[in-house]
Amino acid sequence: MPSDTVLYQAAALCLTYPDDDFRARLPLLREAAPQLREFVDHAALTPAGDLAAHYVEVFDSGNRHSLYLSRWRDDDTRRRGMSLVHFKDLYRAHGLAFTDEELPDFLPAVLEFTSRTGNLDLLAEHRTALARLRSRLADFGTPYASVLDAVRATLPTGS
Repeated sequence: MPSDTVLYQAAALCLTYPDDDFRARLPLLREAAPQLREFVDHAALTPAGDLAAHYVEVFDSGNRHSLYLSRWRDDDTRRRGMSLVHFKDLYRAHGLAFTDEELPDFLPAVLEFTSRTGNLDLLAEHRTALARLRSRLADFGTPYASVLDAVRATLPTGS
């Protein structure tokens, strides 16, 4: 069984926009992270344009399926700014610089951080957000829910 480190990196890739680079990595993702095969097989069989349109439909639908973890707890309140600082501080404490290309609470960035450091704190801290996002993705009928299932299965039980 591959390590969770590989799973987190693979899940981060699965939750980013499905460009040509993503499609080229699908065979590697399928072999490296068998927990993600349901999603990877779907992505491989779906025409590129349809997959890209589905990604936009799912994740650009306002906050309903937000990949920004602090939105689930803080929404757009003043507290969200402090949450974002917390993410950046944790990245810095582990010697990682955040580029500001995305907000630090972007789930693929958090998964990449977890993959590189082995630190589960952010995922565990946002366990409820992950559960809510997964539930909404499942209700929407998208295979992206299976990616969240795989990630959530790695988290220790309890808070």
